[in-house]
Amino acid sequence: MVAPETSNVGTAERRDAVLESALLTFARHGYRKTSMEELARTARISRPGLYFLFESKETLFRAAVTRALEQDLGAAEALLVATDRPLRERLAGAFDRWAGRYVGSWGRDVTSVIEQNPDLLGEIVETAPARFAELVTDAIAGTSGRASAIPVAQTLISVSIGLKHQVETREAYLERLTAAVALLVE
Repeated sequence: MVAPETSNVGTAERRDAVLESALLTFARHGYRKTSMEELARTARISRPGLYFLFESKETLFRAAVTRALEQDLGAAEALLVATDRPLRERLAGAFDRWAGRYVGSWGRDVTSVIEQNPDLLGEIVETAPARFAELVTDAIAGTSGRASAIPVAQTLISVSIGLKHQVETREAYLERLTAAVALLVE
């Protein structure tokens, strides 16, 4: 018999692997065209096993997107609070993690499937970007004060959104975003 904590660790790892695979599958085919059969096949799990972990396609979609957004926010926050690094470097790293990794065809697909299905995701489509904006504002406010940090943070976020649609590679995104940070942040 397997110890309960070992079994839970295995289930958690399997769940994470399924969520990662599901996000890629939804991005590739879109929400409506993706079937639970396809999701199970891509995740290398049986359909009953997939339904054991997630009761529906909607539940799986919501969990996959929520996990990705929470991971991105966590990574961005870790970068922004690391005050042993220059602010410009922290900002560029946080934006790269929040948006840069979604540049290019795969990234556009992920972003597109999220934007096309906000009703399936609930409040996280609003709370996650708002949280990122707060993190960026707080990091900038540490050197310039809150009042002047807000418009700088908003401008950097707008630049980031525009760059995601203008560049083809993560490297080009990061290069241009770094230039914007250098112009706006002392």
